[in-house]
Amino acid sequence: MSTAAPVWEIARQFDFGAPLREVRTHGGGLINDTFLATLDTTPPRRAILQRINSKVFPQPQQIMQNLRVLLNHAQHSVSQSSASLQIPSLYLTFSNQDFVRDADGDYWRALQFITNTRALDRLANPTQARNVGRALGGFHTLLNALPVQQLHTTLPGFHIAPNYLAHFDAISTRAAVDADAATACEFVATHRGLAAVLEHGKHSGALPLRATHGDPKLDNFLFDAHSDRVVSLIDLDTVQPGLIHYDLGDCLRSCCNRSGESAHDPAATRFDLELCSAILHGYVDAARGFLTGPDFDFMYDAIRLLPFELGLRFLTDHLAGDVYFKTQTPGQNLQRARIQFQLTAHIESNEAAIRSLIAELR
Repeated sequence: MSTAAPVWEIARQFDFGAPLREVRTHGGGLINDTFLATLDTTPPRRAILQRINSKVFPQPQQIMQNLRVLLNHAQHSVSQSSASLQIPSLYLTFSNQDFVRDADGDYWRALQFITNTRALDRLANPTQARNVGRALGGFHTLLNALPVQQLHTTLPGFHIAPNYLAHFDAISTRAAVDADAATACEFVATHRGLAAVLEHGKHSGALPLRATHGDPKLDNFLFDAHSDRVVSLIDLDTVQPGLIHYDLGDCLRSCCNRSGESAHDPAATRFDLELCSAILHGYVDAARGFLTGPDFDFMYDAIRLLPFELGLRFLTDHLAGDVYFKTQTPGQNLQRARIQFQLTAHIESNEAAIRSLIAELR
């Protein structure tokens, strides 16, 4: 069903180079409201229209500034990664702005629709995995030449694991904890030392702040419609200063859990070492030019930390009454937490193999 007139009126303010034919809701994103604008051309061209969620991003103008900085940097970069990985461009309005503000003060933007691509729910083979790693490594290589001081922190505290642990501590002391949640809380108690490992690396000077993607989960990689090649890395709202290890760990967390984040049996969750190897080989192939010894030193810590961090966030939200992550059934966030903790445990059981792989790569 087509959207209501106000969205149409927002879309009409952007210069798409052709008249609008239709605007419809698009995708299943949990943060921004996304629409697909179809233009009156032959064949029809499309564009993405988005309302930025100001409850999650309290300063949307900083997201737009970061995106402008990134696009300008990519346009003038001579690195191979900037040529092989498409970054969605912005459409301007007829008044030469790259956003529109509606009557409620919300920010809207229009982005290039990357054609002939597909998103994957699961990786089917090591070739796809290697290409994911190569794409993330290429993206980090592109960003490595971008002075991090030019970027705003659009989500303060995002991927700062000790902050999530402190929030858990505050919530768990006053929440009702049943038997299932108690087991998950015990897992947190035995793994508390994980939370600070990357932050210690940052504060010691071993791990520098760099520009990062922030959310490189599998469905943000767009594959060519007819091959296993990655064409684009999308969802750039969380591009900001950070540690590349949070990106790498989150990518592996998302891609190497073949059963997904909503599996019916958390105990069956496994970390796929074959996919991990392929992703890391692709990543290091693309990023070796800037990686340092300490970058390799902290790789295993990042791989183990990120599922623990996400599980901690799911568990905290369950104890708080499901106020952040959307749920369809009671206890879903607890189930999600158990899956991530099982993934953490399986990574730990394969520590020797993962460390051996990293040593080989360096």
